[in-house]
Amino acid sequence: MDNKENSLKEISLKDVKIDDEFWNQRLEKNRTVTLEHQYQQLIKTGRLKNFKKAAGMEAGNFYGMFFNDSDVYKWLEAASYTLANIDDSKLSKRVENAIELIAEAQEDDGYLNTYFILEEPDKKWTNLGMMHELYCAGHLFQAAAAHYNSTGKKNLLDVACKFADLIDNKFRLSGHKGVPGHEEIELALVELYRATGNKNYLKLSEYFINNRGKHYFKKEVENLRDVAGADFEQNIENFDNFEMSRYYQEFFLDENNKYDGSYAQDHLPVREQKEVKGHAVRAMYLYSAVTDIVLETGNHSLLKALDNLWNNMTKKKMYITGGIGSTHDYEGFTENYDLPNKSAYAESCAAVGSIMWNQRLLKVKGDAKFASIIERTLYNGLLSGVALSGDKFFYVNPLSSDGDHHRKGWFHVSCCPPNIARLLASLEKYIYLQKADSVYANLFISSELSTEIKGQKIEIKQSSDFPWDNTINYTIKAKNNVNFKLNIRFPDWAEEAEVFVNGKKEQLQIKNNYLIINREWKNSDQVKVVFEMLVKQIKSHPAVKENRNQVALMRGPLVYCLEEVDNNIDLDNIIIPADSEINVKFEKALNGFNYLEGEALIENQAVWEDKLYLEKSEIKYNEFKFKAVPYYLWDHRDPGQMRVWLREYNK
Repeated sequence: MDNKENSLKEISLKDVKIDDEFWNQRLEKNRTVTLEHQYQQLIKTGRLKNFKKAAGMEAGNFYGMFFNDSDVYKWLEAASYTLANIDDSKLSKRVENAIELIAEAQEDDGYLNTYFILEEPDKKWTNLGMMHELYCAGHLFQAAAAHYNSTGKKNLLDVACKFADLIDNKFRLSGHKGVPGHEEIELALVELYRATGNKNYLKLSEYFINNRGKHYFKKEVENLRDVAGADFEQNIENFDNFEMSRYYQEFFLDENNKYDGSYAQDHLPVREQKEVKGHAVRAMYLYSAVTDIVLETGNHSLLKALDNLWNNMTKKKMYITGGIGSTHDYEGFTENYDLPNKSAYAESCAAVGSIMWNQRLLKVKGDAKFASIIERTLYNGLLSGVALSGDKFFYVNPLSSDGDHHRKGWFHVSCCPPNIARLLASLEKYIYLQKADSVYANLFISSELSTEIKGQKIEIKQSSDFPWDNTINYTIKAKNNVNFKLNIRFPDWAEEAEVFVNGKKEQLQIKNNYLIINREWKNSDQVKVVFEMLVKQIKSHPAVKENRNQVALMRGPLVYCLEEVDNNIDLDNIIIPADSEINVKFEKALNGFNYLEGEALIENQAVWEDKLYLEKSEIKYNEFKFKAVPYYLWDHRDPGQMRVWLREYNK
């Protein structure tokens, strides 16, 4: 099978224009506030200055975390995507100035990492497991591809290619064994290949993927043993490179100080992996790259592994919000069904990674179930990560809080803010895909698509009041009549749908979770799709211990939560009856949103006075009216309790 011919094709950001009441304000904030705020942080925290120092334009040592270059590159990627559709001279000048600075810092042979240039020039490529050299390079490559595709300029692309050629010579062509501790370069190399057509970059991505699971980090641990001597296992931290020893002890060794590479997905070759393990962001970047390789090569052995991994993640290790990675200890996956709420990690970067992976799987498989995961994660686990103001962020996204978790303007390790920015800046590419004579509408975001089918230019205009309303409209614009399939995602939150073409109800045709309308289209043809959008009480698998005898509320793609500011009582006392009458109402505050108002019960606490135990029949309940708001909006008002999962009423 020629996988490239059968896969869905991405559409250029330049060919999609978003004009959506829900998203317009968010995207404008991303451009005018978020990118500005993050640029100032890059200056304030010395991230840009490190490039000046590496270029010899300023004296001084490297400042900050050793992977801080990556935040500059992610900002550049987000800014470049923004420039694809918006003429912003101030932003464009900043981008070009940053690129000029990066080019000045690059060494003659192509090497570019300001930490090693300034601090440890003799130790390049000696600690791949910890030091993020290849990770930073990957973000440079993604930024370069985004900048070239958005602007047509090659100045950053030339820098990236020079560095990529050096890495290819160092590893694939010379036989230097190693893989990155933090995956990222693998998927970035594919994007660089697509931007340049240089197949060496695709081969290098495959090289890194095929060598994962061969335990090269174990050799680095053994090198540490040589440094530490005989006391390594008993006294691992008592030698010169303390940070390196602590890192390996905490993440790459088990309780018996034996090598365990699952933290960095190095426990097994990719083709043998069946369960998502380790650091969640690393896993998403790796599996995104593997899916890209499948897209380019049609490698079926890799595809089978991806199926197993996706099923494990989405059916046993994913929060209702789409968040992934439940533990703070190593920012990653634990055992199946371990999904605590208050201590949930659910890193914003992992949400970005999940969206990236599911987009690639969607292109390979053509099944809208992947787009439904994108939507769930986008509207909940990702959007919660940035405040409406655009200048405060969540690093982690718990599903329960007692009022002590708040968004911040920046972090010591600040990977999440620019990651969110680059996702929002590239939102256009997630709305539509195309294949031959078929267009796939994956997200319900009001927008206009300009594309070509059978040599004829067409436009498809999508309009709705989503996610508040359940009606989606499409208008076809074409100079001449043209046959093609319009495939509209049948979302996983809807059980029923009605389709009307030019006012006439159509019989539903459904394949791969798409509503398919196959006809000869003429100019101004109209399509209206009405999805069932009910308020639902959701239960989790009984093995998710924290959620037993509890329910969560959803309407459409949105997960709802209760906040203390709306309900003024201990949220743990609120009980939701199965037959609760729940109404949907609109509020203008916070950019406008639908909230849920419904009937609940609370225990009458008076019966417990001077009692520790009571018969169940003695417990009395009072009626209570609750208010629930979309999860992405929580922590925008007075601090207090927040709960996604609520007690259910059992008679």
